[in-house]
Amino acid sequence: MSGATSQRQSLMFRAKSYMAFVFTPQPPIVEWLADLDANIARSDGFFANHAVALDLSAVQLSPSAIAHLVANLAERNIRILGIEGLKDTDGAALPPGLPPLLRNGRGAQSLELPGTGAGAAPPQPAATSPPPLPPKPQETSLLIQDPVRSGQSVVFIEGDITILGSVASGAEIVAGGSIHVYGPLRGRAIAGAGGNARARIFCHRAEPELLAIDCYYKTADDIEASLRHRPVQAWLEGGTVKISAMN
Repeated sequence: MSGATSQRQSLMFRAKSYMAFVFTPQPPIVEWLADLDANIARSDGFFANHAVALDLSAVQLSPSAIAHLVANLAERNIRILGIEGLKDTDGAALPPGLPPLLRNGRGAQSLELPGTGAGAAPPQPAATSPPPLPPKPQETSLLIQDPVRSGQSVVFIEGDITILGSVASGAEIVAGGSIHVYGPLRGRAIAGAGGNARARIFCHRAEPELLAIDCYYKTADDIEASLRHRPVQAWLEGGTVKISAMN
């Protein structure tokens, strides 16, 4: 080999947060699973292809019972991203093959692991960087001018979403605030996804597969026929999604 020194490339990784549904099973687990099955039957595939975390703070389960619960959820096409709500000692006893424990920390910092072994590049002194610029004001609304097609998902947890066109069947809109659709709404609209119970859904022509606010929802079968194909608004009242026509 030539006299040039070979260098091993540094390994890069990032810590990143994602939005996920959180399931909090309640005892007895058998009845909780039965309630889950009833909800899935009303909205088949609602949790499919979504990140789901399992919060076990409300139950006392053995490691084998946790593994059995995760397997039961997988049979319902619900894949668990991670587990939270366990003490560190309980987490240490989990059998291999289960989803990892989730911590409450957040961040998006890039970290670098320098190469090791013979020929690795020596550490370089950090370059002096200019003072950071002040952060830009956070956007509180998102405007979508094009139609949202089937299979597309628009997620904006920071605030409201306004769509000037239509939302096709099989599409999904998820907002931390309210949702405004100035065309036909045929897909799924989930407002208040960050726990905002005051969020609302407005649409010019209601033909939705599902309307949800916070953690409460109505499927197409739950919406009165007199409210379909016309302008409506939806809001949360006493744990129930209410829908009324807009004249």
